[in-house]
Amino acid sequence: MNSKKEEIKKLKLELMDRYVVSMTFILAIYVGIFTFFIPDKIMSWYLAVGVLFLGGPYVFIRKRYSPDLLVTTFLICVPIYSFYIILSFWENSVASFSILLPIPLGAYIYFSKKAVLLYTLYVIVTIITVSIVANNFNFNFPKHTREEIKFSDTLLFISNISIVFLLIHYKDKIKRLEAQDQLAVSSATSALLNVENATEDAITTVPDSRSIIRAVSDSVDIEAMETLFEKIEAIMNQNMLFKDTKLNLSRLSVVLDINSSYISKAIRYKEYPNFNTYLNIYRIDYVKKLLQETDFQKTTLMYVYTEAGFSNQSTFNRVFKQIEGITPSEYIQQNLKTDTNDSA
Repeated sequence: MNSKKEEIKKLKLELMDRYVVSMTFILAIYVGIFTFFIPDKIMSWYLAVGVLFLGGPYVFIRKRYSPDLLVTTFLICVPIYSFYIILSFWENSVASFSILLPIPLGAYIYFSKKAVLLYTLYVIVTIITVSIVANNFNFNFPKHTREEIKFSDTLLFISNISIVFLLIHYKDKIKRLEAQDQLAVSSATSALLNVENATEDAITTVPDSRSIIRAVSDSVDIEAMETLFEKIEAIMNQNMLFKDTKLNLSRLSVVLDINSSYISKAIRYKEYPNFNTYLNIYRIDYVKKLLQETDFQKTTLMYVYTEAGFSNQSTFNRVFKQIEGITPSEYIQQNLKTDTNDSA
């Protein structure tokens, strides 16, 4: 099951790589066009800055952050960056807004249907805003001939089609793997339910088969628990659900679309006493990470524990001591002392 998740992550990162390379190449072509063929010095420099900020930082951050975080940042920034480009061509050609069309498709590949709707609304709001600004303010943008606009629109159409085909190609691959992963989890939990029911019936009707049924049940149970726990771990790590102060077993059950009793059983199978303990360990680990990174001259302890999903300090203090054996203040003092000694 881990291999499926790794394949999905690898495909998402591969798509990001190819998308960034493609967009960098396309922007570089436009830089050349607006420098040598359609003179527009401001647009040329604007696009050159886009090439620099798209291709440069990505090389350094691609392995440090998850593909989902990189895509989120990109989908938010693209409409903002494109605003000037769309506005400058609005009077000559509204085709420039097609730059934004791949955004909903990209959101569909990486995120939920709700996120797709939000990004689609984001694109629509951007286009409406450009329209309002263009119709109510006068800008001294360079004028272009019909031939120049036709050439620019044709190139824009070709580049957008190539990006859409790239996204569709990877969408099919990624969605297929995600469906297989979800099917594996559902099949495992269904198999567990069927074996449990079969065990009860077989033991009642055929007492001598007790040991055989138990062996089969144990085998399926282990596979189902391992699969389900991997699913729980993946969604906790990738989506950081533990930061939700209202997260409980029922909410997690809705997110995973899996019966809460199986989630609870999978967590106990991994030797956690219960779901709350499992959740609190995640939160405390995140608190410890934040404590190492936090400058308490600029922020507060309240920020740290609320960021990790604790709703109040008394609960945070109690849980922290239960898990770490010391209070948060004692932990901070010890670590500050260690950091001071290390720096000395």
